[in-house]
Amino acid sequence: MRAHGDAVNFRNVSATPDPFKLDGGCYVVDVIGTWNSGNVTLQRQGPDGATYLTATTALSADGTSGAVALPAGTYRLLVTTATAVFVSVLPIPGE
Repeated sequence: MRAHGDAVNFRNVSATPDPFKLDGGCYVVDVIGTWNSGNVTLQRQGPDGATYLTATTALSADGTSGAVALPAGTYRLLVTTATAVFVSVLPIPGE
C-alpha cells in the first residue's frame, strides 16, 4: 500500500491542532515533546463526521509509531498534557 506523499508536520504545539487530510497508505508518526505524563494520539474522523477514533497507539515518550496502514480521511492529533510537541506524519514510499 503506497502513501501518496502527503507529509504533515507540527512544530511546538501544546494543544490539539486543527484536523488534516491524508490520502491513505503506509505512514510513520514521529513524536518529540516535553511529556509531563501526557501523550499524543493520532485519531481518524469516524463515519458520523464528528467523532474521532484512535488510529495509532498513544505515544508518551519521544519515539515513532513504526509503519502503520491508514485509510484516506480526516485526521487530528490529540495532545494531552504534553507541551513543546513536534510531530511528523510521513508517508513510507513503496510500502
